[in-house]
Amino acid sequence: MRVMEEVSGRPARLFRILEDGRLMCTACARYCRLKNGQVGFCGIRKNIDGTLYLLVYGKIISAHVDPIEKKPVTHYAPGTKIFSIATTGCSWMCQYCLNFDISQRRKVEGVDVTPEKIVKMAKKYGSHGIAYTYNEPSIYMEFAHDIGVIARREGLINIFVTNGYWPDSINEAKDFLDAATVDFKGNGEVEFLRKYVGVPDPEPIFQTLLELKNKTRVHIEITDLVIPKIGDSLEAASKLVKWVYDNLGPDTPIHFLRFHPDYRLLHLPLTPVKTLEKHYELAREAGLKYVYIGNVPGHPYENTYCPECGKIVVERRGFDILGWYLDEENKCRFCGYKIAIHGTPPPDYRTSRFIPVFFK
Repeated sequence: MRVMEEVSGRPARLFRILEDGRLMCTACARYCRLKNGQVGFCGIRKNIDGTLYLLVYGKIISAHVDPIEKKPVTHYAPGTKIFSIATTGCSWMCQYCLNFDISQRRKVEGVDVTPEKIVKMAKKYGSHGIAYTYNEPSIYMEFAHDIGVIARREGLINIFVTNGYWPDSINEAKDFLDAATVDFKGNGEVEFLRKYVGVPDPEPIFQTLLELKNKTRVHIEITDLVIPKIGDSLEAASKLVKWVYDNLGPDTPIHFLRFHPDYRLLHLPLTPVKTLEKHYELAREAGLKYVYIGNVPGHPYENTYCPECGKIVVERRGFDILGWYLDEENKCRFCGYKIAIHGTPPPDYRTSRFIPVFFK
């Protein structure tokens, strides 16, 4: 009698059995087709004797308390503290990843935890919610789902920081997800994604966004890491912002982030601020009302401006809110225009929101 190998994790839910006996993983749009014993591209989903296992279920490699603005999410629960977690593995292979030691580690490592313990830790550290971040959360969707359902029941919000490459996972996400920031990287250019990310086609990202927009109540923000020389085309940015305007609406926040050299792209410079400003102007001209420049602390385009009167209604520096000029209904105090921000800062939002996490 064959004895099944002992494995970490739990059986996954996101897969289909193919006619040839292989398992097709549906957690992301790679749709890895796995023979017995094979592990998916992400490194954490494995076919074991005809059952797909999520090997990192019950393991996290990183945990930290961050301000929600770091995600970046600026129009949902502003000023709150978010308990941020990650596992190993990723569905992409970004050559500039800031968290490459986590995301590109294609093996199972981490601290053993249960969904209940993660929620308990989030509350212990005074967090208002949980962010699934640092690596791509869709690859451990079942684990995130089970955490998130408990978190929502306990009054916490749930946020994905994601590449959006998971159109078939919406049914899992809609049970618990409150907000998502979807990062296109390099304006979503096809050639850029193929060469520097290992993604053959960005279309699944758009599919996911449409699913989130039309079938859920998830708050959506868009980020675009603008990488100089290889991923800063204004023509591509123009196509992206037009799609966002036409399909997600003019109130959708979009963040153009400054690139910092890392991992395998250390030879590239920082993104020139002027390049980011051109992206900003392009998006505003396209009709998007809430456009931001990120990773440039002190830049005036970190602030939220009233689309009606043009005055600053949320003043920021980096991840900190310095001034809040909205009334109880989030209307501009200068002209009464309703600003598309969900929630208001908690009373202690000016205090430090960076908290180290210790496991016991």
